Amino acid sequence: MVRERHWPPLQEAAESALILLDTNALIWLHLGHRRAAGLLRTRRRLYVSPATTLELAFLAEAGRIRLRGGISPATLIESEPWPIDDPPAARWFARAADVAWTRDPFDRLLVAHAQLRGWRLATGDTDLLRRLGPSASVEL
Repeated sequence: MVRERHWPPLQEAAESALILLDTNALIWLHLGHRRAAGLLRTRRRLYVSPATTLELAFLAEAGRIRLRGGISPATLIESEPWPIDDPPAARWFARAADVAWTRDPFDRLLVAHAQLRGWRLATGDTDLLRRLGPSASVEL
């Protein structure tokens, strides 16, 4: 018996070429950190999550990050060339509730966002890299 191959629809194949930046990836790109150098050379489209906008605000308010030039997180998001992707909230949050292996709410939201879209998540977080595997992540 001959088995037929299942080829993903073109849209799914194109979607897999997209990358969602986790918060550290965006900060590293902004600062020109060497860990983000590969992202600058990629031909893949890079996107930012609304969860990253909120996490950046929390980090800045807590004094845990200082952005170059003293800009605000909102200015960073608006000034960078990577668009914000805004998935449907109900589906996004339901998917995040299923990411029970982390207690970090921002990791849950970012993983769920990438999974919902079928994109890879660019991160330097070793736990996320291990959990997602190379097919669903980009190691920084």
